[in-house]
Amino acid sequence: MTDYVKQGKRNKRMGADFERRVRKDLEEKGWIVAKYSNNVDLEKNKCIPSKPGRFRMMQTGFPDFIAYTNKEEYECETLKTIGYGRKLYIIFFIECKVNGTLSKIEKEKAQWYLKNKYCSKFLIAYKTKEKNRVKVNYKEVELK
Repeated sequence: MTDYVKQGKRNKRMGADFERRVRKDLEEKGWIVAKYSNNVDLEKNKCIPSKPGRFRMMQTGFPDFIAYTNKEEYECETLKTIGYGRKLYIIFFIECKVNGTLSKIEKEKAQWYLKNKYCSKFLIAYKTKEKNRVKVNYKEVELK
């Protein structure tokens, strides 16, 4: 018999550990990473502040992270850039999923962000194991 309380706590812990691993990986690659605290209201067709989750512990924004950089090694013609003064910033949204799969509603929200040009790319971070080590991988959500 499955103890659902134990399973839920384990899933939450594993998800939080994976988010910390993704954040560390992005920062090591030179990105500036912040927790994203907004969400999309698909009925009103606008971006709204996220609401606190269950038990008022933290806000549940979608996606998990916003990452940006002003690196010039990225092709500025192909990515949406925002210019402030002389610097051009490249903005990525990152959603962490251990299995790499978004739900139907999450896919719609990702498409909304891309269509409304909130970000250059929308990435899904997922993990794989190589030689008993966890490796963070990224796949891009394509605009339809």
